[in-house]
Amino acid sequence: MLRSLGQRAVTGRDEDPRVTELRTAVSRLRRELAAHPAEFPDRAIAEDELAALAAMATGGLPEIPRLRRSLLLIAGAIGSVSALSRSLTDVRQAVDLFGETPRA
Repeated sequence: MLRSLGQRAVTGRDEDPRVTELRTAVSRLRRELAAHPAEFPDRAIAEDELAALAAMATGGLPEIPRLRRSLLLIAGAIGSVSALSRSLTDVRQAVDLFGETPRA
C-alpha cells in the first residue's frame, strides 16, 4: 500500500492531501460500519456523523471545530466496537492532520 511507504496516491486533482486522507478514512469506516452485523444503541449517531464528515471532505476544507465534534460523537458511539477500532483510529489521525482548534 502506498501510505505504508509514506507516499500519497495521485488523485489527478489539485486537492489538499489532508482532505483526501480524511475522505479515504471516513469512507473506509463507513463501509466497515455498514458491514458490521451487530446493532448497538448509537449506531445511527455514528452513521449520521460519518455522513457529515464525508460531506465536509467533499466540500473542500472543513471547519476544524466541526471535525472534532463529529469525531467525538463517532468515538462515543462506536468506541467500544473493537472490530472498528483501526478504522476509527484512521479517522482520528486524518482529523488530527488539520491541527488544533484555535483557543479564545
